[in-house]
Amino acid sequence: MVVDVGYPGNGAGAGPDAFLAMWGCGGRRRRRLLGGVFLLLLGAVVVRRYYPCLLVLSSACGDEVVQRFNWSELVPMRVWGRTMGLQAEDSQFLLEGLPFRIFGGSVHYFRVPREYWRDRLLKMKACGLNTLTTYVPWNLHEAARGKFDFRGNLDLPAFIKIAAEVGLWVILRPGPYICSEWDLGGLPSWLLQDPNMQLRTTYKGFTEAVDAYFDRLMRKVVHLQYKKGGPIIAVQVENEYGSYAQDPNYMLYIKMALLSRGIVEMLMTSDNKDGLTSGLVEGALSTVNFQKLEPSILVYLNTVQHKKPMMVMEYWTGWFDSWGGPHNIFDADEMVNTVEKVLKSGASINLYMFHGGTNFGFMNGALHFDEYKADITSYDYDAVLTEAGDYTSKFFKLRQLFSKIVGEPLPVPPVISTKASYGAILMQQYVSLWEVLPSLVEPIKLKHPVTMESLQVNDSNGQSYGYILYETVVPGGGRLYSQDHVRDRAQVFVNTQYIGYLDYTMQDLPIPNGQGYRQLRLLVENCGRVNYGPMLNNQRKGLIGDIFLNQTSLRNFKIYSLEMKPGFMESLRESSSWSPVPDSVEGPAFFRGTLQVQYMPQDTFLKLEGWEKGVVFVNGKNLGRYWKIGPQETLYLPKTWLHQGDNEIVIFEERVAGRIIQSVDLPFLGRTHYVD
Repeated sequence: MVVDVGYPGNGAGAGPDAFLAMWGCGGRRRRRLLGGVFLLLLGAVVVRRYYPCLLVLSSACGDEVVQRFNWSELVPMRVWGRTMGLQAEDSQFLLEGLPFRIFGGSVHYFRVPREYWRDRLLKMKACGLNTLTTYVPWNLHEAARGKFDFRGNLDLPAFIKIAAEVGLWVILRPGPYICSEWDLGGLPSWLLQDPNMQLRTTYKGFTEAVDAYFDRLMRKVVHLQYKKGGPIIAVQVENEYGSYAQDPNYMLYIKMALLSRGIVEMLMTSDNKDGLTSGLVEGALSTVNFQKLEPSILVYLNTVQHKKPMMVMEYWTGWFDSWGGPHNIFDADEMVNTVEKVLKSGASINLYMFHGGTNFGFMNGALHFDEYKADITSYDYDAVLTEAGDYTSKFFKLRQLFSKIVGEPLPVPPVISTKASYGAILMQQYVSLWEVLPSLVEPIKLKHPVTMESLQVNDSNGQSYGYILYETVVPGGGRLYSQDHVRDRAQVFVNTQYIGYLDYTMQDLPIPNGQGYRQLRLLVENCGRVNYGPMLNNQRKGLIGDIFLNQTSLRNFKIYSLEMKPGFMESLRESSSWSPVPDSVEGPAFFRGTLQVQYMPQDTFLKLEGWEKGVVFVNGKNLGRYWKIGPQETLYLPKTWLHQGDNEIVIFEERVAGRIIQSVDLPFLGRTHYVD
């Protein structure tokens, strides 16, 4: 605010000399008067700039009246005198003692290229939201026991700081379990090396691992809490524990694990309606998750904790997809109408997801209730922003709604990134897995088959993801029985001839007769560990027990770990076994081609029509899985994975290969199905 004091007596003939005389000994009264006016004006500026939520207005919104909160400058980088933080007092949130409502959205840094973090958060701010929520994936930050990684795309402190710079508060959801349609709900697979492991309980083997992880994680975030000058206003205690509830002491343990490591902000829990009472812990605010607003949900939440602010921690803006199913869509108008009803009830809300992103690599989760269903690579989720960060109708409808409540113009939405169609990419070279395997992987010889997690690789941390090959020698033919010991899907070969597959439903195969001893090979894929439900402890992959030929259990295996990490891909690139692709070829094999980028790279989508099932690598990085059963037909390829010039595309195809893949500028996530 600019105050033009001018000269004393302006308009009455006073001049500069009179103005200067005011500051002489005889001008004390006028100086005091002007000083008082200045302090009043400064106070008005401070109230307007730093405490704008004091300005509470009313405005018609449809047929009802809703509160208008002007929080445009109540942002993390500008608040002074932080002492009280977020509080839950008498049915409303207070931030630094002033009325506050959480308008949140979920974006997971580990599903979005780091170069796009700011773009996605600016779009969140432009939608009218004021709070970011994010999970923290333990299995990425401590992929091997005792070895922690917070670099690059895992730089959580940098992500939180960008949120503050954009003007967003942060609710941190550190787990250790996060669900999130993420492999094993974010828990590291090396925990399963312990045959007695009881995940998400106070079992000593689990709590010791959590303690070591939290020791390192909390050091990264405690200084970013509100009372320390950062944007974190609340921290969630575990996640949806009421739906699991295997140990009545567990939630108290997690709460104390957070408090003892310096967490001082408000604690929250998060559960669906059925899990509310089992998931609460004293001293933490209970919040609820849902998609359909049943009248009883918020009433029930209020009975669980009387006279506390109501919050929907996860309002599901869409839904995830599974291989073999449809692409799930949630109606935009129904979604926005429900959000409006939640807000009119006085509750705070967090949109899960605001932007879903991608399950790059092998990181997708799965569900296993009546049957096993693995999640697809895309985590588009039919969210407010698409997988590639583009706006949807949900964005603009929500922006209109939140602008009415905020009561002032919102930031201009950032321009969306252009997408490129680079055309057909010819696969020019290939190498059979059988041919290249001896030069890439040293087999482990064991009498009995063992699981991925028990295999002595990766500095004794076991194998976490990808494929594992079991080889043994069999006499004659007969019938092969898996005894439901395949996790999750095995291609079966006699020597190099494919004879079929085994999985949860296909549990036996005929083995053709032949002369002499032959190699029996089972190439087993870990399709994704369950991330939700009671099967969490039963997620060891590969062969989890014996397999039988006729009535005889097979013995004496060579086991090859095929996690396809960057080092493996680099060795594959340098192999001398590559040859031109023949007219007809079957997998398992690797295929190589070149995507040429003439100018600056742009986002694109890879379409694998004519290919059956496998994985795509771009410049050595694992883009994700594809499978002809759908629904997903294109893989999102961010420009940050590309460079000007030649870009190497390698495809691991399990069965039937095409000759080309297409780079297109539009995604196709499959046949749509509206969520009921």
